[in-house]
Order: sequence, then structure tokens, then C-alpha cells
Amino acid sequence: MTGPRALITGITGQDGPYLAAHLAAAGWEVHGMVRGQPRRDRDEVQRLVPGLTLAEGDLLDQPSLHRVLAETEPDVVFNLAALTFVPLSFRQPVLTADVTGTGVIRLLEAIRITDPSIRLVQASSSEMFGNAPESPQHEETRFCPASPYAAAKALAHHAVVNYRDSYGMHVSTAIMFNHESPRRGPEFVTRKISLGVAAIAAGRADSLTLGRLDTRRDWGWAPEYMAALPLIADRDTPDDFVLATGESRTVLEFAQAAFAAAGLDCARYVRSDPALFRPAEVTALEGDPAKAREVLGWKAAIPFGEIARRMVMADMAAVA
Repeated sequence: MTGPRALITGITGQDGPYLAAHLAAAGWEVHGMVRGQPRRDRDEVQRLVPGLTLAEGDLLDQPSLHRVLAETEPDVVFNLAALTFVPLSFRQPVLTADVTGTGVIRLLEAIRITDPSIRLVQASSSEMFGNAPESPQHEETRFCPASPYAAAKALAHHAVVNYRDSYGMHVSTAIMFNHESPRRGPEFVTRKISLGVAAIAAGRADSLTLGRLDTRRDWGWAPEYMAALPLIADRDTPDDFVLATGESRTVLEFAQAAFAAAGLDCARYVRSDPALFRPAEVTALEGDPAKAREVLGWKAAIPFGEIARRMVMADMAAVA
């Protein structure tokens, strides 16, 4: 007897392999959606998650979404697909809106028409809160998106809520605050820091240039956040949940922890360049995970310093 069947969009990103491995270990049959063209990361994700089946589909292409749902017949769709790099969204706002925002509406429509009993968990983002009027931010905090990416995520989030209310579909959201791992893309600040530390420790660089150092974020460990998503899908009632640690740290603090993990003094190497600042900056985000703790029994456990250390150790090993 097989377990439940999942379809994961965004399977080749940071989070996809962690979620796929978690589900597979729990007995799920796991499918991942990829775009049609051959890519090296397709082979990599199948290496990381033996038994994973890939199916072709694209959030920009409505017919392909109907087809992939008919082929895989999932019980749950976990939508992790998006253009996730905030600075890129300022350079490509229309594409960001189409993939990250409207793409989710296409997926919701495909589920509604193909099989409305399919459950959905949407990966929403803390960036939707922007410079929110209250801190910490919780499920009822007003969204104040400060980037095209955040605006697109807010559109997708509201669409999920609308389909839930309008059609009675079991569609939920996980409003995830920043979550990191050694699989984080090198364009993200935490991975830029861990890669920079590894390069400096190996004698391949003598400095690390970052943007704002006083920006505060609520940073967690990505595999823990992925473990929360099936808990959301399994509930009798669909809902929205903030996933966060409940504490925030600055970019400078992350850099200090990362350099300390390698036995280096951060102050000797880190520089701030205003050219790397965002057009509209979100100065601080901190989540309130009380609802997830009380309803799901979920809590982030890996501490801030350990996250930085694990990322640095992984990148130092790769450099060596």
C-alpha cells in the first residue's frame, strides 16, 4: 500500500529537495515539477532524493499545469515555485509578477478544474509584510510589500485565501520567514557570506563586500521549515501559518557568526557598499510563530549561530 502522493513545484530550488526527502522518508510518493528543457539541477535533485519522479510543467503555461496534475494525480501540491531573489524582481518586475503571482492563480485554477479535492500548501513569504506597522509579524498583520517580489507573493497569498473562501478548496499558506542552508543560492546574503568566509579562509579572497549591514531578519534552518508543510496539509481545516524563529538578527551579526565559525575576525574583512542597497529597503522582519507552535506542534530548534556555522563548514569543505 502506497502512502499519499505529493507534487512539489520548485523542486530544484533550495527547499524542494529538503521537502521531497522529508516526504519520501515518511512514506509519500513524491513527484517534482520541472520545466521541459534539460538542466543540470534536474539530475542533482534526483541524486539527492532517490525515487523522486519528475514531471514537466510551468507556472507560465496553463495547459501544462492541467496535464501535470492529470499525470501525477497528487493528493497534495506543495507550491515552492517562484522567482525568489528580491533584487532581481526590481530588474524584472513583470516576469516576477507573472511567475510568482499570476502563476499561482493558474495553478489554483488547474486544481479547481482538474480535481478540487487536491490540497495545496502555498509558500508565502515574510517579505509581504515589508515595513509592517507592528513587530513581531503574525498571520493577521497587514501586508506592506516593498518590492515587486513581495507584491507578487501578496497577490498569490490573497488568491489562495480567495479560492479557499470562494470554492471551499483545501488550500493553505505557510508564511515563511528567511530560512537558510548550504543549498541556498549564492546570490542570497547568507550564502554570499558563507562562501566569502570560505574563500577568505582558503586564501582566495581578502575581503567581503555586502550591502546594508543593519538589516534585520528572522533566520531559520530550511529543513525544519519544510517539515512543517505536510503538517499544514494534513489538517482537517485549511489555514495560514507563520513559520519563524521569533527572533531577528542583523546581517552584520550573521557575518560575525560566520567568520567566528572559521576562527576569523569579521571586522577585518567585511565592507558595506551602498551600490548594493535595494531601491526600497525592508529594515526589519521578525515573525511570531505562536500559532504554528500551538496548532501544528511545530517549533524552530536550530539556533542562529549553528545555522551560520553549518553553512560555513559546508562551503569550507567544498572549497577544500
